[in-house]
Amino acid sequence: MNQDDKSGVSWRSQLDRRSSICVYVIAVGLANFLIYTTAYLIIGGEAIHGRIESVGGQVQYILGGRSEPVSRCVFIYSAIHSISIWPTFGAVMLAMLTLAKDRIVESMRSALVRGRAIITLLAIIIGLIAIFWTYRFTRQFVRLMRAGPQEIRRVVNDG
Repeated sequence: MNQDDKSGVSWRSQLDRRSSICVYVIAVGLANFLIYTTAYLIIGGEAIHGRIESVGGQVQYILGGRSEPVSRCVFIYSAIHSISIWPTFGAVMLAMLTLAKDRIVESMRSALVRGRAIITLLAIIIGLIAIFWTYRFTRQFVRLMRAGPQEIRRVVNDG
């Protein structure tokens, strides 16, 4: 058993439930960022800034940052993982804010604006940023997927 003090209590049991959840959210979020970065490097781009083209009646999925096509599955995976980064960002930032909340409140007791008001404002800003970019990335992906098949239909019908 990993012991941090002489009482025999592990560091994990010293954390309260809220802190444990926050640390877990941060760890999962960081793992998601790491997996995203690794996948981006392996596949050579991401779908949100990519395009769907028609070449000779065939659908080609091109990732942003890459010139050669990838499979539809890789394209969809890349888009979904790109979209997932923004809610992950929000969750990690809110978890970090929750962990720092007591320290922020304590340091701002005599300030013009109280610490709790700053924390609430930061939480709202973080939430709005995460929602906005999740929406934008999702909308872009839906537009890409809708545009691709219509373009293919035109090529097939005209051909």
